[in-house]
Amino acid sequence: QEQLVESGGGFVQAGGSLRLSCAASGFTFRDFAMSWYRQAPGKERELVASIGTNGRNTDYGSSVKGRSKISRDDAKNMVYLQMNSLKPEDTAVYFCKAGRGAGNEYWGQGTQVTVSS
Repeated sequence: QEQLVESGGGFVQAGGSLRLSCAASGFTFRDFAMSWYRQAPGKERELVASIGTNGRNTDYGSSVKGRSKISRDDAKNMVYLQMNSLKPEDTAVYFCKAGRGAGNEYWGQGTQVTVSS
């Protein structure tokens, strides 16, 4: 069964860093583009970062560009999100998504990131 499990969230002070991880299983990981999304209370889910197959073509949301880096390890079926210079407005639940065309996507359950001022 397809599964994505996020980890690495937690509490951090503003200006700090976190590295989120997402472990994938149950599908051919290398064939899927991977993304991180986040959703803060009362707000819509937004794209944080995405990475294509083979690690090519990364993209970042404007709110995190320059402060974050997405990477993947196809040998380990893992995708990572390194976030630096965290701000209170980065507080959200962060979700991992695997996508391969319309209607063919999987989501994780999310990991909470809380940034204190």
